[in-house]
Amino acid sequence: MAEKKSSGRSGGRGLTQKVKTAKKRPIGSTRWLERQLNDPYVAQAKRDGYKSRAAYKLIEMDEKFHLLKPGMKVVDLGAAPGGWTQVAVQKTKGAVVGIDLLEMDAIPGAELLQGDFTDDEAPEKLKALLGGKADAVLSDMAPNTTGVPEVDHLRIIALCEMALDFALDVLAPGGCFVCKVRQGGTESELLALMKKHFTTVRHAKPPASRKDSAEAYVVATGFKECGQASSPSEGED
Repeated sequence: MAEKKSSGRSGGRGLTQKVKTAKKRPIGSTRWLERQLNDPYVAQAKRDGYKSRAAYKLIEMDEKFHLLKPGMKVVDLGAAPGGWTQVAVQKTKGAVVGIDLLEMDAIPGAELLQGDFTDDEAPEKLKALLGGKADAVLSDMAPNTTGVPEVDHLRIIALCEMALDFALDVLAPGGCFVCKVRQGGTESELLALMKKHFTTVRHAKPPASRKDSAEAYVVATGFKECGQASSPSEGED
């Protein structure tokens, strides 16, 4: 077995595991499994009790932008398998509502819906569970990729637009919005709308987001319900 590489947030050293390609296992599947076995965030998630390594993306963005505070009401879009929902519950101890197409195991402190957020009735169901205005709308939603960058970009921007429409409807003044986009930025019209309604709008790629992944996030803070123009800062952080 090969020597160990250093591991994730907690430091230390761990063995690099190699996976032999089975005769019936596709090479892509072998590479995915090998990457999972050697990913320090995957190992850390198991130690910390998180349902996925994605939890650390939100943790790292929260550490940088101070998004989640005790008592907040949070909506988690594209919640499965539940890593972001777990973090939201731990950080806020408030009302946390999540939705995803996939079935999720129960998460203490959260209300979870299985369904398609793009369905017309989904936003109203979420608002009913929340019982009032939200302080944070978090979206880690992503469409199935086609392998065509231009098409994948348009698909993820469409989801981001829907998430933003929901956020503008449900957020309380001062609230925040976090949404997955593709690295390279967000559509200018979408950014302009965010800048109109939020004090600060920035792009971020947290360390837990794999370097070879095209994903990034847009982080908008200081929601202004009246939508008057502001002087936001915007850029890569």
